[in-house]
Amino acid sequence: MKLLIVSGSQRTPSQSAKVAGYLSRVATQFSETHHIELCRYHLPFWDGEQESKTDESSSWPLLSARIREADALILITPEWGGMATPILKNFLLMCDMQEVAHKPVLLVSVVNGISGAYPIAELRMNALKNNKLVAVPDHLIIRNVEEMLNDNKSPQSKLNLAATSFETEQTARRDSALKARINYSLHMLYQYSQALSAIRHQHLHKPYPKQQEYRYGM
Repeated sequence: MKLLIVSGSQRTPSQSAKVAGYLSRVATQFSETHHIELCRYHLPFWDGEQESKTDESSSWPLLSARIREADALILITPEWGGMATPILKNFLLMCDMQEVAHKPVLLVSVVNGISGAYPIAELRMNALKNNKLVAVPDHLIIRNVEEMLNDNKSPQSKLNLAATSFETEQTARRDSALKARINYSLHMLYQYSQALSAIRHQHLHKPYPKQQEYRYGM
């Protein structure tokens, strides 16, 4: 099973990419794990026409090939004004059923505070209808993200340590609990990826009559 992690921050470096790096390291259930940091690629603004994806400067053909290979996805977004980022929503509009239909996706929101629920609600409500990604019941909200999932060797971690002198016991407990929750979420995502691979096989080899008439969700 292959995992694709997509971080949707529109700037670099970012806490979203940091979280993606951690998830890549601990997602050992999957045979391959790849990370796409969207802001490092050129994605045209989706105008509803297929031609816009294949513009001469577009990175979409490269990304599309990586998406097609994946058996499961993780989408990571910072919370911007209570919303997922425009670059991630544009990415999801560009994804079509041939690339992502009936593949499980774990939704992850990161925020340097205590909110973070709104992007998850937004993505569940209106980001998965036509591409037919399947959001798993679990999701992750990484609150106070600058304090979480830090490598002691990272520049961000050194900055935090310099500012606070030491990591508080409360922060350490929250970090440990978050890591345990991540391990569970990845375990479940892997289970869904195995189960849904059978559905995709059936969908391809034993299609429902005239199934293309129902390509758009309700």
